[in-house]
Amino acid sequence: MSSINVDSKNMKLEVLTLPVSDVDQSKRFYESLGWRLDADFITGEDFRVVQLTPPSSECSIIIGTGITSAVPGSVQGLHLVVFDIEAARAELVDRGVEVSEVFHDIGGIFHHAGTEGRVSGPDPKRRDYASFASFSDPDGNGWVLQEVKTRAPGRVWNSTPAGDIDVATLANLLRETAEHHDHYEKTHAEHHWSDWYAPYLSARQNGSSSKEAAVAADRYMEEAFPVFSR
Repeated sequence: MSSINVDSKNMKLEVLTLPVSDVDQSKRFYESLGWRLDADFITGEDFRVVQLTPPSSECSIIIGTGITSAVPGSVQGLHLVVFDIEAARAELVDRGVEVSEVFHDIGGIFHHAGTEGRVSGPDPKRRDYASFASFSDPDGNGWVLQEVKTRAPGRVWNSTPAGDIDVATLANLLRETAEHHDHYEKTHAEHHWSDWYAPYLSARQNGSSSKEAAVAADRYMEEAFPVFSR
């Protein structure tokens, strides 16, 4: 038995390998989506590694030559989580990508394989994780946009604390929070400001935009204190 102590507390999925037939064509396609080019290493005619990363993603894709034996276009169901499904779809269309209409599944949970069970339009209740749109790369590797505005409980690892923040930055963040809370305060029943501030600040410190943080704070108040909602 090995005496090596393996620490699995930090085990991140960071790279997915996609099989493609034309590396340069695929590279241009993913760059056209606004994805960051991280690397393009060529060591010979039979080996090339190209890494690209979607905006704000911690997981990248690798395409190339001599890196996989899978058939080009055989990878399906890769998900890109977005805050606004319709806005994300519109941006891809503007970039020249052929994207399906927004859909939800007939079962109301996760989508079926292929186009089976698709119902036109976003989820009627606009629930998180339930609205989709799909597109493919030049080889047919399949991608799915999935709308998530607020993560379900237990869907975020708590092992990575927010980074240190200096006093000046914190002061600016508090002022920003107060400005966004002002609208909520004027349109909802009396409540303690700290209950709205906490989820907003937490979301901002963990990378959410001000709009996303405000939605998260509103959602928290609705679920934790439904009596405050009008």
